[in-house]
Amino acid sequence: MRAIAKNLRILAGAPLAAAALIALTAGTASAAIPINKPMSGKATYYNDAGFGACGTQINAATQMLVAVSHTWWTTANPNNDPVCKGISVKVTYQGKTVTVPVRDQCPSCDATHIDLSQPAFARLAPLGKGVITGLT
Repeated sequence: MRAIAKNLRILAGAPLAAAALIALTAGTASAAIPINKPMSGKATYYNDAGFGACGTQINAATQMLVAVSHTWWTTANPNNDPVCKGISVKVTYQGKTVTVPVRDQCPSCDATHIDLSQPAFARLAPLGKGVITGLT
């Protein structure tokens, strides 16, 4: 079955919007966070619980969240990274859309691969699919 690409946007939350715009113009490291830049890619899912890379408790089996590529991180300490301060990812796949906050890092993901929490993935496709490609 072939997926139809729609629209994936990285959205800055209200508290970070101004800071993110400044950060994106301040240097090349900050440009790693693709704010408001549509892209196509793939998603997998996970259901881990514990502390996410942003330093907060997560439960990917029950919460709506996303782990994004390590390439989006701009600081050595992920707990203090701007990507953890109000950034959400809007994911569209075959006419369905979810917007999920970044709460974790996916070390094995490239820049266009995201790891959705189990309930976020389930809103887009059956869990048995495992990987969805062609999302935006």
